[in-house]
Amino acid sequence: MIKISMLALALGLMSFSAIAPVESLTSETKVAVTASTIVWKAETIDVGQIPQGTPKAIVYEFKNTGKTAVVITNVQGSCGCTATDYTKEPILPGKTAKVTATYNAANKGGFTKTVTVTTSAETAPKILTLKGTVI
Repeated sequence: MIKISMLALALGLMSFSAIAPVESLTSETKVAVTASTIVWKAETIDVGQIPQGTPKAIVYEFKNTGKTAVVITNVQGSCGCTATDYTKEPILPGKTAKVTATYNAANKGGFTKTVTVTTSAETAPKILTLKGTVI
C-alpha cells in the first residue's frame, strides 16, 4: 500500500514539471516557418560557360506574397569578385524585385559563389548561389 502511495505522489509531482509541452513548441515553429513572405524565382543559378575577362550579371527575382511592404536591408557577396546591387525601395505586397550579382570572371575554371540577402520579412538571411565555368 505504501508503494502505491509513493508512486501516486511521484507521478503527481512530475505533473508540475516546468518543461514546456512539445505540442506548443512545434506549433510555434510551424508558424515561424510558414510566415515567410518572399518567394524566389530561383535560389541557385548556373550560368554555364562564360568568357574570361567579361563580367557576368546574374539576376535573382522574388515576389512579395505577404500583406506588408518588404525592404531589402543588406546584400553581401561571398568575395570581392562578386559585386551586388538590389532594389532599394520598399517592395509592396504582390510586387516583384531583384537582386543582381555581377561576377568578375578574371580566373579560368569552375566557380561557386554565394550572395547573402537580408530583408525585413525574414529573420534569417537568404543565401543565393551562382555557379559556372570561366573559359
